[in-house]
Formats: sequence, structure tokens, C-alpha cells
Amino acid sequence: MAKQPHLLVEAGDVHDIALIPGDPGRVDRIAGLCDTSEVVAENREYKVVNATFEGRELTICSTGIGCPSAAIAVEELAAVGVETFIRVGTTGATQAGIEIGDMVVATGAAKEEGTSKRYEAVEYPAVPDYDVLSGLVEAAEANEAADGETGEAGSRVHVGPIASDDAFYAETDEYVDDWERAGLLSVEMEAAAVFSIARRKGLAAGAICTVDGNLVEGTQKGETDDEELPEKAKNNVERAIHIALTATTDL
Repeated sequence: MAKQPHLLVEAGDVHDIALIPGDPGRVDRIAGLCDTSEVVAENREYKVVNATFEGRELTICSTGIGCPSAAIAVEELAAVGVETFIRVGTTGATQAGIEIGDMVVATGAAKEEGTSKRYEAVEYPAVPDYDVLSGLVEAAEANEAADGETGEAGSRVHVGPIASDDAFYAETDEYVDDWERAGLLSVEMEAAAVFSIARRKGLAAGAICTVDGNLVEGTQKGETDDEELPEKAKNNVERAIHIALTATTDL
């Protein structure tokens, strides 16, 4: 098989499980928490690194911003052997009381984007794989127990449905109010496509995201760079990464 045109990888270059942050810079941050790491390829918004964590071989690949570029990453990684995908990103809360620095493990993603709709009807659910979802929740609970967390704001893990939206600058009050009424915990830009494509291919996917703002409460969020994140979110991005890495050891 020839190299994939965007990720520039081929069969044998990657492992069976991949952590997929949006930001290429976060690939380096994840790799820095691993025992070993080696850059495989870099092109456009995509950076691919192979690593080991507690003996588990894994691949880390950035997806860029939004479902279209995330779909390319999932398609090309799947074509060369990746079977499990874990999105590690940031998200804006859409429920009052969810604080900057909290984390959200997604149980499903509303398709407020166009990419998944090219694959299937909007009525088909964008949901994570049960084993990946369970692994993330269990790793988060174990992390809280080990750290002696008390459930205080800025450290909690919320589990529930989210929205994936294409239009970062068009998230109007009407959209946010509707997401809040529907009980969606937060909004980000990639999970719906990742979940849908993985499911259609018989593969597994999940997502854990750090809250970097609250749209209901009007707190600012940042998306593109860890250095632009609020301090509490910046600190807990590393905690979310560690939870995702821990989950890989049982998958």
C-alpha cells in the first residue's frame, strides 16, 4: 500500500491505538509523558509520533481543527492499521457549574457539523465505543482516587453527551441555549465525525476533553494553542492526557 496522502504513513508505520489531539503541539506534550517516542511523519496540520507508555505501544496524531481534517486523519490511520482512537482535546461547557479545568468524557456527540452527514443520515448516532468509554471513565475515577480529589470545581470529570460544531464563530446564544436545554455538557469540533467514521468501519473511538471556557456563563475559551488556554485548563490538560494514556493500557 502506498503512503497515505496527508499523513504520509503506510502500513507498519503506526500502532493499533492512537491518541488524536487537534493541536500538533499537544502531540509533543503527550509524547513527553510517554516512556519513549519517535516522530514518524509531519505534514500540514498532521504530526504523527509513535510512543510507548507503561509498556503499551501507541501512536499520537494531531488532527487539526474541525471534523473535515479529523475525518482525514481517522480514514488514513484506519487504512494503515489503527483500530482504536481516543480524542484528547479541549471543549467549551454548555451547562452552568461546569468549571474551567473540569473534564468531559463524551457519551455521544450531536452532529452540528457537515462531515458525518456525508457518511450517513443525521439520525444515526455518533457514539463512542463502550469499552473505550468505560476505560476513560475508570481511568478518570482512578486518577481522582490516587490524587485525593474532592470533586472541587476545576478538577471534576463529567460524563455525558456533547455537541460537535463546525462554526466556531457562529455559536450564537440561540445555539448555546438549545444545547443547554438539551442537557449537552459541552461543545467541541471533532468528536461526531471521529465516532461516526470509527463505528462505520467497525473500529473503536472515545473522547476526553478539558473544559477551557463556559459558553453559558460567558467565560472565554481558547482552542488553537495550549499557551492560549486559561491557567486552570492548561494545568488539567496534562491530567486529561494522563487519563487517556492510562486508558490505553487496558485496551
